[in-house]
Amino acid sequence: MQTTISTAELKAKIDSGADDFVLVDTMRAESYIARHVPTAKNITEGIDFVQNYAAETAAPKDKQVIVYCSSETCERHRRAADALEAAGYTNVARYEEGLAGWQNAGLAFESSQ
Repeated sequence: MQTTISTAELKAKIDSGADDFVLVDTMRAESYIARHVPTAKNITEGIDFVQNYAAETAAPKDKQVIVYCSSETCERHRRAADALEAAGYTNVARYEEGLAGWQNAGLAFESSQ
């Protein structure tokens, strides 16, 4: 069953330096390059999302994976979470607030530029 994670909870996980989760930006590469939540990997949501996730992370299916996109109205993270769950991943969380929530909290982004 999918869970959700708040901005404060995600910030605390990132700040702790823990390696018990994978944070995934599900948007297109152009968006990720411009800005993303610190520590996030870019795996664009699409037909090959689960295969790309498995190849990119080699994470066990019980490791927490947190997916996000631009905001609460964006559907990419929901589709990605559903696909992961359907593929047998058992610890899937959605960061519903996405980039908008991170920005509204006044938190810094990373960029790949």
